[in-house]
Amino acid sequence: MGEKLIKHIGLVAHDAMKKDLIEWTLWNSELLIGHKFYCTGTTGTLILAALKQKHPDVEWDFTILKSGPLGGDQQIGSRIVEGEIDYLFFFTDPMTLQPHDTDVKALTRLAGVENIVFCCNRSTADHIISSPLFLDQNYERTHPDYSNYAQRFANKSIVEEAAESVKRRRRRKNTAE
Repeated sequence: MGEKLIKHIGLVAHDAMKKDLIEWTLWNSELLIGHKFYCTGTTGTLILAALKQKHPDVEWDFTILKSGPLGGDQQIGSRIVEGEIDYLFFFTDPMTLQPHDTDVKALTRLAGVENIVFCCNRSTADHIISSPLFLDQNYERTHPDYSNYAQRFANKSIVEEAAESVKRRRRRKNTAE
């Protein structure tokens, strides 16, 4: 049998959903052993404490970032963009307006842009972790090709146009004085 596939998993939860995510990780802890985790501060600290209590002899690989509203959501987002996260389990609270709601939307968008698995509730997370693809050694997610988007200004003279526009404005200003 080959080496165990290590998934890189982001774990995030709004305050009202932290208990749910802790319960979910405990319920699935045997499947989660050996994977690498990136978590926002409070959520990661609580989950790691619960997992250590259940499995005191297991070395868990956790990177605990800042609290979500203090920049942890952006830290998770940067790891998604850098290809360091394959799965994002972000249990969101649909009943409470979040002061950092734009950060939440940004994470959701980045998960879509990078085509990673994104679970926003326990039911979806249950389906994902029980899928045969979760531990399939041969499965590779499709990496979208955004080269056309990245090169959208390659054949345009936007820099020259901007420079010329500034020159014209300066000439007009100097003429008016």
